[in-house]
Amino acid sequence: MNKLFLFALFILVMFLMSFQSNKKRKIIFFGDSITEAGANAGGYIKLLENMLNKEGISDQFELVGAGIGGNKITDLYLRLENDVLNKNPDIVVIYIGINDVWHKKSYGTGTDLWKFEGFYDAIVKKIQANGAKVVICTPTVIGERIDNSNEQDGELNMFSNNIRAFAKKNNLPLVDLRNAFLNYTLQHNPTNEEKGILTSDRVHLNAAGNQLVAEEMWKVLKAVK
Repeated sequence: MNKLFLFALFILVMFLMSFQSNKKRKIIFFGDSITEAGANAGGYIKLLENMLNKEGISDQFELVGAGIGGNKITDLYLRLENDVLNKNPDIVVIYIGINDVWHKKSYGTGTDLWKFEGFYDAIVKKIQANGAKVVICTPTVIGERIDNSNEQDGELNMFSNNIRAFAKKNNLPLVDLRNAFLNYTLQHNPTNEEKGILTSDRVHLNAAGNQLVAEEMWKVLKAVK
């Protein structure tokens, strides 16, 4: 009787282990209009799916876009429960900050850095408390000129430095998109154009921009265990 029970228990454990090993890792991309577009054809999330297919590991991951146009850090905090936590992700990629800076000029709103940092910290802690890993990203560009003449370069750099410091302090994986975009435009924008290198309108990604974001994100995501 004991042997039969132990055998049944062994079979159950093996079944559960097999089920667990076959479970896809759900990655939610949490952000603004750039992420919203990233879930569409040609967007960086779709390109990531293509990359997974080419590597033969698409059955290991489920990629979910959770971007809404115009969102700032406060908007992410307000919809965190419904759009992220309730979906039980394994990994959450936070890609936010452009509107927190951009809207100060375009709409007279935006987010002060101290407030941004407080809400960012609260979001990360809630995600971690829910059992998911967190990957964070620096914002990219508001204008692609390479001579530091984009009007909001200074504040974008401040926000990016803050996110870098936050990642280091909290031992979080960082996708430094700001740095990647600046390096790319230095090499590919010899005529100092304001747009058209990685963006279509100074902010939103064109095909090259989506490809670069996908590549930079995958470099970090594939190392998250």
